[in-house]
Amino acid sequence: MHRREFFRRTAALAAIAHLRLPDASPLRFRYSICNEVFEKWDFAKSIRAIRDAGFHGVEIAPFTLGDHVDELTSARRREMREILKNEGVRFAGLHWLLITPTWLHITTGDRAIRDKSWAYFQKLIDLCGDLGENGVMVLGSPKQRGSQGNSREEATKHLTDGLASIADHARSRSATIALEALASKDTDVVNTIGEAVRIVDEIGHPAIQTMFDFHNTADETEPFDRIVRTHFRAIRHIHVNEMDGRYPGTGNLDFRPVFQVLADQRYGGWVSLEVFDFKPGPVEIARASMDYFAKLEKQVTFP
Repeated sequence: MHRREFFRRTAALAAIAHLRLPDASPLRFRYSICNEVFEKWDFAKSIRAIRDAGFHGVEIAPFTLGDHVDELTSARRREMREILKNEGVRFAGLHWLLITPTWLHITTGDRAIRDKSWAYFQKLIDLCGDLGENGVMVLGSPKQRGSQGNSREEATKHLTDGLASIADHARSRSATIALEALASKDTDVVNTIGEAVRIVDEIGHPAIQTMFDFHNTADETEPFDRIVRTHFRAIRHIHVNEMDGRYPGTGNLDFRPVFQVLADQRYGGWVSLEVFDFKPGPVEIARASMDYFAKLEKQVTFP
């Protein structure tokens, strides 16, 4: 073997050795984690922990970044996007959109506050677009969308009209707004996925869709898998958690039927971990949840 050929082959073998070879049994769904479990952490440190736990993406609550979206400068947004790129973690989208500022309310009978709140929502759309492409904006925020100062019907109309008014801007920033059904104990506006889908259909815009959250199903009357199959055409995002807010696998909820529907329908969106009980700590929650997802996928038949 010539000296030049020897070095060429040696270099090639060294390059191959550094490649990350495909997992023998890779996960089939894309998993992200909601970042408020890491709220007190430095952003870069939290993204590294998310990567190390095996998650593919992160879903960000704006209130963890500051009290007002204007506090996030263009430079900081670019820095966050660069951190995500360097760590190999994708931006899945935003959730808990309207926690701060505290005056936000998108369905109130006070026209001035309502208009101001929807104007703020436009800024959140820009944040979503600045952090990554094809982000999902989960519109939950129960206290900021209830029937304050008007009837439930009027509040629902304000919600529908407001979403329609920002739909084109969302599409221009490659963002999808996913209207989340929430339990009636938390809000009186949109309590089932069926109600959310009716609004989606009334607006008729690709940037306005819905999502499914296991935790927020107290008002549903049908099995979860049937709900997801029935409304799959409008479901763009999934939140996974136990009914009591702990991470999956710590309770008795059977996630498999819904995951089977997602597999049957070739779901390509995010499956996002959202927990409300932070006591085990973010690293343990992330690690144990990914272990659970890996085991769950083995129980699912993929096409």
